[in-house]
Amino acid sequence: MNENNRAKEVRVIDADGSQLGLMSIRKARELAASKNLDLVNVSPKADPQVFKIIDYGKYCFELAKKEKEYRKNQRLIEIKEIRLSVNIGTHDFETKVNQAVKFLKNGHRIKVSVRFKGREMVHQHLGSELMQKFIKACDEFGTSEKAPKMEGRNLIGIMLPKPMK
Repeated sequence: MNENNRAKEVRVIDADGSQLGLMSIRKARELAASKNLDLVNVSPKADPQVFKIIDYGKYCFELAKKEKEYRKNQRLIEIKEIRLSVNIGTHDFETKVNQAVKFLKNGHRIKVSVRFKGREMVHQHLGSELMQKFIKACDEFGTSEKAPKMEGRNLIGIMLPKPMK
């Protein structure tokens, strides 16, 4: 801004948006000073560089406002996790399914993990059966993103919510 510019010849745009054309940086600075405004580099990678004669404080405020509006319209995807155990009770299983359905209805992704403790690692087929049963129970509200796979001592699967109609 103002004195930090090193370019020799620049393209200048006035505060109202009209093109003032190519001129030396010194002349552009004098023009901005005569209007009590700042000379701001709006396109440093262009050849020649583009400078705009504007109020720098107002310019920063407008940029911050645009950034805030952009962030407001952005939707973050949350991943909720449901942990199961190989020898889970039927009521506990139903509770976990109900919780997963609630998450899927709210549009969240679900990470379902089945933990294997100690000698349960020998019976990994029980974990895959449990995972398939869980996916089938939640099938009305979500779909499995990919086949469940082992990561260390956990069998992990991801479920996506079905699109709302």
